[in-house]
Amino acid sequence: MPQLELVLSVLLVVVMGEGEPVCRLQSRAELPDMAKDGDLVIGGIFSFRTEQDGVIDTFQTIPKIRRCINYNFREFQFAQTMIFAIEEINRNYEILPGIKLGYKIYNHCGTMDILRAAMALVNGQKSIIHDNNCTESDTVQAILGHSGSTPTIGMAQMVGRFQIPVISHFATCGCLSNRKEFPSFFRTIPSDFYQSRALAQLVKHFGWSWVGAISSDNDYGNRGLATFMLAAQEEGVCIEYSEAFEQTGPRHEILRIVEIIKQSSSKVIMAFMTHREIKVLVSELYRHNITGLQWIGSDAWITDPSLTAIEGHSALLGAIGFTVTRAHIPGLGEHLKDVHPSHFPDSMFLRDFWEIVFDCSLNMTTEPKRKPCNGSESLRDVQNTFTDVSEFTFTNNVYKSVYAVAHALHNLLTCEESRGPFSNGSCAQPTRIQPWQVLHYLQTVNFTTEEGERVFFDGNGDSPARYELVNLQTTNPGTMDGVTVGTYDAALPKGHQFTMNNVSVIWRGRSKMIPVSVCSESCPPGTRKAVQKGKPVCCFDCVPCSDGEISNATDSIECMRCQLEYWSNKYRDSCRPKEFEFLSYEEIMGTLLALFSLLGVFLTVMTSFIFYCYRETPIVRANNSELSFLLLFSLTLCFLCSLTFIGRPSEWSCMLRHTAFGITFVLCISCVLGKTIVVLMAFRATLPASNVMKWFGPPQQRLSVLAFTLIQVLICALWLTVSPPFPYKNMKTYQEKIILECDVGSAIGFWAVLGYIGLLSLLCFVLAFLARKLPDNFNEAKFITFSMLIFCAVWITFIPAYVSSPGKFTVAVEIFAILASSFGLLFCIFAPKCFIILLRPEQNTKKHMMGKTSNDIRQQLLHV
Repeated sequence: MPQLELVLSVLLVVVMGEGEPVCRLQSRAELPDMAKDGDLVIGGIFSFRTEQDGVIDTFQTIPKIRRCINYNFREFQFAQTMIFAIEEINRNYEILPGIKLGYKIYNHCGTMDILRAAMALVNGQKSIIHDNNCTESDTVQAILGHSGSTPTIGMAQMVGRFQIPVISHFATCGCLSNRKEFPSFFRTIPSDFYQSRALAQLVKHFGWSWVGAISSDNDYGNRGLATFMLAAQEEGVCIEYSEAFEQTGPRHEILRIVEIIKQSSSKVIMAFMTHREIKVLVSELYRHNITGLQWIGSDAWITDPSLTAIEGHSALLGAIGFTVTRAHIPGLGEHLKDVHPSHFPDSMFLRDFWEIVFDCSLNMTTEPKRKPCNGSESLRDVQNTFTDVSEFTFTNNVYKSVYAVAHALHNLLTCEESRGPFSNGSCAQPTRIQPWQVLHYLQTVNFTTEEGERVFFDGNGDSPARYELVNLQTTNPGTMDGVTVGTYDAALPKGHQFTMNNVSVIWRGRSKMIPVSVCSESCPPGTRKAVQKGKPVCCFDCVPCSDGEISNATDSIECMRCQLEYWSNKYRDSCRPKEFEFLSYEEIMGTLLALFSLLGVFLTVMTSFIFYCYRETPIVRANNSELSFLLLFSLTLCFLCSLTFIGRPSEWSCMLRHTAFGITFVLCISCVLGKTIVVLMAFRATLPASNVMKWFGPPQQRLSVLAFTLIQVLICALWLTVSPPFPYKNMKTYQEKIILECDVGSAIGFWAVLGYIGLLSLLCFVLAFLARKLPDNFNEAKFITFSMLIFCAVWITFIPAYVSSPGKFTVAVEIFAILASSFGLLFCIFAPKCFIILLRPEQNTKKHMMGKTSNDIRQQLLHV
């Protein structure tokens, strides 16, 4: 059975082979629009027309080639540049000597037709390939084109399977850099990956953090916009909206985008689209009277000369964007002006082009309404997109593409055997050049044009990313020209890639001021950014820094905490040293306390002077003059020790103020206690069989005062030895300032000093209270009782006030307690006596004293 099937198959092949050729194309042959034979042939695919008619095939007959409409003179210029470069190379004996390059140039506008043309360049354009076998073909060495990214993607994927190089001059989609999907693709225009990042840096450079983005709804626009949005996010730029549309899409889609632009708050639009889409969009915005927009353009439209023909084109004045480096191609202008239909009699497009340009008919049967062409027409007198030689931005890419292929073929054919790049050092066979061999040499090509531009490809088939930043300005009435105002070179380190020239930039509405497009105004120093809930990071509120925090830059994300001994200034933009707070003589409170202290010293000295002058009088002698003078001396020291609490704390002042205070007050209280004991002893001495006064005479009084004071001296000495007071920077009470105070060191030592003073004061108060009802209304004990009552009340009140008072007020409270208790002792004990001595001298007599006191008590007091 298998043998029977094999026999039938062989018979079928034989029968079919008798009447039909072995290989036949399934559809009609695709013929090039312009062609020239050569030893090596380069293919080219361009779109001289931009759109196809809307005819839909019924497939009842062989489908006809769909007719293309709408002329694109720039694409025709690209094709002629390819022809010019090939002819220039053929005349150059340094490149491919003895080899003539030919070309096959196809003109197709639809994606499917473009793919069909590519297949024709791969297989050849003959309807019958060979009568005997299918091994021979008419394959080109490389294919130039296409201008669009979307058709190029399909073409490069298909042709890449045959390892035939495809070199594009205008397809910028970053996706084409994928070597796995497009192994044979090269381009002489930088990838949109670099352009998109350059546009993001441009937006950042001018401080536009809030922009809109619109693109063509195709591979070029969508992929370019996606890369731009990622790069913009890295640069801290927010996109308010991103939309895409097609030129041929429904009008309601364009109206929807127009409404979005109208309602948006951003004033800058990044338009990553072709010249066809930008024309439609700008015209629609003009009809809706939407103005005041700053446009950022991609290389596909920013320098397109046809923009001046659209309605409302003036809205694009001031637009800024990147384009590939412009160049000059010597001789190309003359070549373009010498183009004539007779050069390519079979080119239908050239015939149509000629008839459109000169409004005449080369064939009266096709256009009977037009006058016949007389043959004298010349493009030298024509000014249009085709003959425009003012700049060769993208045209130069076609020129470089042809030379790249020529140099690759030249290197291939000049290979030295045994030193070749292939296996065992072999070279390619000149008579049977394989496409993959051309690919290798194209990958390693490296040359410099006559204009000094270096041409090479990286590992992804991409060219160096160098751009010019152009600004659309009006140089002549009714026209817009792209003025170069900066450059971008992706090969340079980040931060040095983008540079601005010393050229004045014209912005929207012919303004010279850089437009502002932000969601929120910049936060000044002293504030930080707080992102608004539910909105992009570029929309924020400016929140003032907290106390003790600063931000010294615009648009700070967070506030910095000042160092421990520093605090924020009024504007929260810098840290300043914290203010030191202590009770000083320069402030009112310190001055008043010092004056009261000096007043107390003065009154004490005056009292001492009065007592000294009247020391022989009865009232002075009756009040134990020796203890009185010692008490006045101790009160003077008490008033003076309060001054040690005023001023900047130092190591010595901290030790002095507490010890001096403790010792002088104990001396003072000891004297008062001695006087109280003397009064009690004198009262007890009047009782029968009492002999107490001999046990508390003047020597015992001095010894008791010395003993009581010595105990306090020992406590202070132990305190200073173990843990003395020291200067301390208190930064806890107030955050904005430092309190300079004296830390007590040992809390036990401090409270021991105060406790001992309190113990003596309590003892003195109790004794004086017991002596308050002596016979004959003796007033000395009452005065002592009242003074000690004031003393104890002051110091009992002092404790909570001292603990709760902040900063320098703690010191003020302590000084107030010292002064109040000192004045209390001075006034209560000595004021009544001074009053009698100075104002009632008649009462300062023995008789009066005898009247006020029993004779025995008086006698005892006088002898004390």
